Amino acid sequence: MRTKPGLLQTQAFRIVLVYVVLFAVSVTALLFFTYWNTRRTLDGQADRIIEAEITGLSEEYQHFALPGLVETVRARTPHAGQALYLLVDNLHHYVAGNLDSWPQITAVPGEMIEFDYERPINGRQEARRARGRVILVPGNYYLLVAQDVHDRYLTERMFTTTLPWTVLLILVLGAAGGGLMSRNMLRRLDTINRTSGEIIAGDLTRRVPLTGSGDEFDALAENLNRMLDRIERLMKGMREVTDSVAHDLRTPLNRLRNRLEEAAARLNASGAQKSEMLAGEIERAIAETDQLIATFNALLLIAETDAGTTRAAMSPLDLGELAADVAELYEPLAEEKQISLAVLPGPAAGVEGNRSLIAQALANLVDNAIKYTPAGGQVRIRTAVTEAGVDLSVADTGPGIPESDRPRVTERFVRLEASRNSPGTGLGLSLVAAVAHYHNAALVLEDNVSSGVPAGLKAVLHFPKTAMRAVPGAPLKSAAE
Repeated sequence: MRTKPGLLQTQAFRIVLVYVVLFAVSVTALLFFTYWNTRRTLDGQADRIIEAEITGLSEEYQHFALPGLVETVRARTPHAGQALYLLVDNLHHYVAGNLDSWPQITAVPGEMIEFDYERPINGRQEARRARGRVILVPGNYYLLVAQDVHDRYLTERMFTTTLPWTVLLILVLGAAGGGLMSRNMLRRLDTINRTSGEIIAGDLTRRVPLTGSGDEFDALAENLNRMLDRIERLMKGMREVTDSVAHDLRTPLNRLRNRLEEAAARLNASGAQKSEMLAGEIERAIAETDQLIATFNALLLIAETDAGTTRAAMSPLDLGELAADVAELYEPLAEEKQISLAVLPGPAAGVEGNRSLIAQALANLVDNAIKYTPAGGQVRIRTAVTEAGVDLSVADTGPGIPESDRPRVTERFVRLEASRNSPGTGLGLSLVAAVAHYHNAALVLEDNVSSGVPAGLKAVLHFPKTAMRAVPGAPLKSAAE
């Protein structure tokens, strides 16, 4: 039986997780685009202010040369606000401006740059962020014109710090929500799977319960229930038709056989040679009728076993005792064909089962083994207790069954003419397989590789450990003991 998958292995959780990941990627992309567009806008605004300041200072320099530029910078410094000015010589010595020293920058004149600087705020020095451009002034002087963009810098740092945590929070909350949604889905699916398992086990009256929510699961449950109703009606009708046909045919066949027996008795009483010939024909007709009756009986038993409707009760039984009874029954047939039939000694093997059904299955296996084993061959019946349960096997030294044909020999009316030349209905192994299924056992066909015997067939009925029961008068032992 397939094990129940964990929450992380369910398709519902995977779908929700993929959705959460796509949602997180989409949110991240949207936030990043918003950040990039906002920063570009603010940088463009600061750049335009800086360009306007540079244009005004350039005009002052053109009219009044370097002294006029120095006076203009000094005049603007007290009312600069967010504007920053610094005029230095080629050795970066201070000339004019509201910056005390040349910042740590390496930039080509004319390019926009960002740098850190310090300025006094509320009586103490504070590190801040600025954006500006360096202008080369004739006479080996440098003019730095900039804007304080510290507020934008703080917003950027806050954004870059909180974005990973935001994405992580989305993934965690999404995974948690996906887990809750998956558990709800799994609960509904488990109900459907549990009901399906009970139906597979043979209870066709089971139906998938509805929650009344009217969702897709309820629609699926309604369709499954309608399908099950239809299947149950068809199965019931087919079973009734099969039973009716089998019973209707079995009665006239029995009547025919009785009449043939009466006719044969009368002809034998006449003593005439012609009557003896007719009696022989009638005897053969009786044999054919017996074969038909046996076929219908086997079909009925297989149908009842498959459907789990056999009326006999289950009870503890000793497989070794059962094997001895079947071997005693078939001993005359084995002696007639000069075949050695024996039950090998083994431990006490008890199971919970239907004695008549298991006896019929074992009888079919022994009958097949005797039928297809040549004179001088061997047929061995054996019981064994293993860690997996109890085995009841019948091994012969006949032609065996090719491995490629073993899966289909348990089907009804299948006969392998290449190796099965004796007459029969082709229902023997079908009945054995049906009895095994009824007892939750398994029929395994394998090569007879016992030491000292030629190749043959070994048919094993594997009863599960759950079917083991104590044999009256003997304690139940496992293989480990």
